[in-house]
Amino acid sequence: MKILNLYAGIGGNRKLWGDNHEITAVELCPKIAKKYSELYPNDTLIVGDAHEYLINNFQNFDFIWASPPCQTHSRINYLLNKTQKVRYIDAKLIQEIVLLQNNYEGLFCVENVISYYPPIIMPSVTIGRHYFWSNFKICPIKQANDEIGRITGKNRKYKNITERNAVNSELALHILKCAESKEYAKNYFEPIALFSQ
Repeated sequence: MKILNLYAGIGGNRKLWGDNHEITAVELCPKIAKKYSELYPNDTLIVGDAHEYLINNFQNFDFIWASPPCQTHSRINYLLNKTQKVRYIDAKLIQEIVLLQNNYEGLFCVENVISYYPPIIMPSVTIGRHYFWSNFKICPIKQANDEIGRITGKNRKYKNITERNAVNSELALHILKCAESKEYAKNYFEPIALFSQ
Protein backbone atom coordinates (compact mmCIF):
# COMPACT_ATOMS: atom_id res chain seq x y z
CA MET A 1 0.00 0.00 0.00
CA LYS A 2 1.28 3.48 -0.86
CA ILE A 3 0.82 5.66 2.22
CA LEU A 4 1.12 9.43 2.56
CA ASN A 5 1.85 10.53 6.13
CA LEU A 6 1.24 14.28 6.36
CA TYR A 7 2.46 16.52 9.19
CA ALA A 8 4.58 13.53 10.13
CA GLY A 9 6.36 15.00 13.16
CA ILE A 10 8.62 12.34 14.67
CA GLY A 11 6.28 9.61 13.45
CA GLY A 12 4.29 8.66 16.54
CA ASN A 13 1.40 7.52 14.36
CA ARG A 14 3.74 5.59 12.04
CA LYS A 15 5.71 3.71 14.73
CA LEU A 16 3.89 0.34 14.47
CA TRP A 17 3.07 0.40 10.76
CA GLY A 18 6.13 -1.70 9.91
CA ASP A 19 8.06 -1.64 6.65
CA ASN A 20 5.64 -3.53 4.39
CA HIS A 21 4.23 -0.31 2.96
CA GLU A 22 5.68 2.35 0.71
CA ILE A 23 5.47 5.37 3.00
CA THR A 24 6.04 9.00 2.06
CA ALA A 25 6.21 11.40 5.01
CA VAL A 26 5.95 15.17 4.82
CA GLU A 27 7.27 17.36 7.66
CA LEU A 28 7.94 21.10 7.54
CA CYS A 29 10.53 21.44 10.32
CA PRO A 30 14.00 20.20 9.21
CA LYS A 31 15.04 19.33 12.78
CA ILE A 32 11.94 17.20 13.36
CA ALA A 33 12.22 15.70 9.87
CA LYS A 34 15.80 14.65 10.65
CA LYS A 35 14.59 12.77 13.74
CA TYR A 36 11.84 11.11 11.67
CA SER A 37 14.36 9.97 9.06
CA GLU A 38 16.58 8.48 11.78
CA LEU A 39 13.62 6.50 13.13
CA TYR A 40 12.24 5.44 9.71
CA PRO A 41 15.12 5.33 7.20
CA ASN A 42 13.10 3.31 4.67
CA ASP A 43 10.45 6.00 4.27
CA THR A 44 10.63 8.69 1.63
CA LEU A 45 10.85 11.98 3.51
CA ILE A 46 9.78 15.32 2.06
CA VAL A 47 10.81 18.39 4.03
CA GLY A 48 8.14 20.85 3.04
CA ASP A 49 4.58 22.10 3.37
CA ALA A 50 2.20 19.16 3.88
CA HIS A 51 -0.83 21.23 2.84
CA GLU A 52 0.70 22.08 -0.52
CA TYR A 53 2.06 18.57 -1.00
CA LEU A 54 -1.42 17.12 -0.46
CA ILE A 55 -3.17 19.21 -3.12
CA ASN A 56 -0.49 18.38 -5.68
CA ASN A 57 -0.07 14.66 -4.94
CA PHE A 58 -3.15 13.21 -3.22
CA GLN A 59 -4.14 10.93 -6.11
CA ASN A 60 -0.76 9.15 -6.02
CA PHE A 61 -1.50 7.27 -2.77
CA ASP A 62 -3.75 4.45 -1.54
CA PHE A 63 -4.04 5.73 2.04
CA ILE A 64 -3.55 9.23 3.42
CA TRP A 65 -3.04 10.10 7.08
CA ALA A 66 -3.08 13.79 8.01
CA SER A 67 -2.58 15.31 11.46
CA PRO A 68 -2.64 19.08 10.83
CA PRO A 69 -1.46 21.39 13.62
CA CYS A 70 -4.02 21.54 16.43
CA GLN A 71 -3.09 24.75 18.26
CA THR A 72 -5.84 26.96 16.84
CA HIS A 73 -8.50 24.25 17.28
CA SER A 74 -7.63 23.03 20.78
CA ARG A 75 -9.83 23.65 23.80
CA ILE A 76 -6.86 25.49 25.32
CA ASN A 77 -8.16 28.44 23.28
CA TYR A 78 -10.84 28.93 25.95
CA LEU A 79 -8.01 30.03 28.26
CA LEU A 80 -5.99 31.89 25.65
CA ASN A 81 -8.96 33.96 24.55
CA LYS A 82 -9.24 35.34 28.09
CA THR A 83 -5.58 36.27 28.38
CA GLN A 84 -4.38 36.92 24.83
CA LYS A 85 -5.65 38.24 21.54
CA VAL A 86 -8.28 36.06 19.87
CA ARG A 87 -7.02 34.26 16.75
CA TYR A 88 -8.52 32.66 13.66
CA ILE A 89 -8.61 28.90 13.39
CA ASP A 90 -6.24 27.41 10.84
CA ALA A 91 -8.65 26.56 8.00
CA LYS A 92 -6.24 24.04 6.45
CA LEU A 93 -7.88 21.33 8.55
CA ILE A 94 -11.30 21.98 6.99
CA GLN A 95 -9.83 22.43 3.50
CA GLU A 96 -8.08 19.06 3.66
CA ILE A 97 -11.16 17.21 4.90
CA VAL A 98 -13.30 18.72 2.12
CA LEU A 99 -10.63 17.96 -0.50
CA LEU A 100 -10.35 14.32 0.52
CA GLN A 101 -14.09 13.74 1.00
CA ASN A 102 -14.94 15.08 -2.44
CA ASN A 103 -11.95 14.37 -4.68
CA TYR A 104 -9.98 11.42 -3.37
CA GLU A 105 -10.66 7.82 -4.39
CA GLY A 106 -8.38 6.14 -1.85
CA LEU A 107 -8.74 5.77 1.91
CA PHE A 108 -8.01 8.62 4.29
CA CYS A 109 -7.92 9.55 7.95
CA VAL A 110 -7.58 13.14 9.17
CA GLU A 111 -6.86 13.50 12.90
CA ASN A 112 -7.12 16.50 15.18
CA VAL A 113 -7.97 17.36 18.77
CA ILE A 114 -11.51 17.93 19.95
CA SER A 115 -12.11 21.55 19.03
CA TYR A 116 -13.19 24.37 21.32
CA TYR A 117 -15.91 25.26 18.77
CA PRO A 118 -18.67 22.98 17.42
CA PRO A 119 -17.21 20.89 14.56
CA ILE A 120 -17.68 22.53 11.16
CA ILE A 121 -17.62 19.04 9.62
CA MET A 122 -18.77 16.29 11.96
CA PRO A 123 -15.99 13.77 12.65
CA SER A 124 -16.49 10.12 11.75
CA VAL A 125 -15.49 9.08 15.26
CA THR A 126 -14.19 10.57 18.50
CA ILE A 127 -11.63 8.59 20.48
CA GLY A 128 -10.10 10.01 23.64
CA ARG A 129 -9.38 13.68 23.01
CA HIS A 130 -9.17 13.24 19.23
CA TYR A 131 -11.54 13.70 16.31
CA PHE A 132 -11.04 11.47 13.26
CA TRP A 133 -12.52 12.09 9.81
CA SER A 134 -12.33 9.11 7.46
CA ASN A 135 -14.07 7.45 4.54
CA PHE A 136 -13.98 3.98 6.14
CA LYS A 137 -15.28 2.57 9.40
CA ILE A 138 -13.00 3.14 12.39
CA CYS A 139 -14.09 0.82 15.16
CA PRO A 140 -13.87 2.23 18.69
CA ILE A 141 -10.86 1.09 20.65
CA LYS A 142 -10.37 1.15 24.40
CA GLN A 143 -7.43 3.27 25.41
CA ALA A 144 -6.15 4.56 28.70
CA ASN A 145 -6.43 8.33 29.06
CA ASP A 146 -2.73 8.60 29.87
CA GLU A 147 -1.89 7.19 26.45
CA ILE A 148 -3.66 9.74 24.28
CA GLY A 149 -1.63 12.86 24.94
CA ARG A 150 -3.02 14.48 28.08
CA ILE A 151 -0.91 17.30 29.49
CA THR A 152 -1.25 16.32 33.14
CA GLY A 153 -0.39 13.30 35.26
CA LYS A 154 1.71 10.50 33.79
CA ASN A 155 2.05 12.25 30.44
CA ARG A 156 4.54 14.73 31.90
CA LYS A 157 7.07 12.01 31.07
CA TYR A 158 7.22 13.37 27.51
CA LYS A 159 10.43 15.21 26.74
CA ASN A 160 8.90 17.86 24.52
CA ILE A 161 5.68 19.11 22.94
CA THR A 162 6.35 17.18 19.71
CA GLU A 163 6.43 13.89 21.58
CA ARG A 164 3.43 14.75 23.72
CA ASN A 165 1.33 15.63 20.69
CA ALA A 166 2.24 12.49 18.75
CA VAL A 167 -0.76 10.27 18.07
CA ASN A 168 -0.63 7.05 20.09
CA SER A 169 1.02 4.41 17.90
CA GLU A 170 -1.38 1.60 18.89
CA LEU A 171 -4.35 3.76 17.97
CA ALA A 172 -2.75 4.64 14.63
CA LEU A 173 -2.06 0.95 13.91
CA HIS A 174 -5.68 0.12 14.74
CA ILE A 175 -6.85 2.77 12.26
CA LEU A 176 -4.49 1.54 9.54
CA LYS A 177 -5.77 -2.02 10.03
CA CYS A 178 -9.34 -0.75 9.75
CA ALA A 179 -8.39 0.91 6.45
CA GLU A 180 -6.63 -2.19 5.14
CA SER A 181 -9.28 -4.71 6.02
CA LYS A 182 -13.04 -4.39 6.12
CA GLU A 183 -13.08 -7.72 7.94
CA TYR A 184 -10.78 -6.33 10.66
CA ALA A 185 -12.96 -3.27 11.06
CA LYS A 186 -16.09 -5.40 11.35
CA ASN A 187 -14.72 -7.85 13.91
CA TYR A 188 -12.20 -5.92 15.99
CA PHE A 189 -14.69 -4.85 18.68
CA GLU A 190 -18.36 -5.23 19.44
CA PRO A 191 -19.96 -1.80 19.08
CA ILE A 192 -19.28 0.24 22.22
CA ALA A 193 -19.77 3.85 23.25
CA LEU A 194 -17.23 6.26 21.84
CA PHE A 195 -14.80 7.80 24.27
CA SER A 196 -15.40 11.51 23.85
CA GLN A 197 -14.57 13.59 26.92
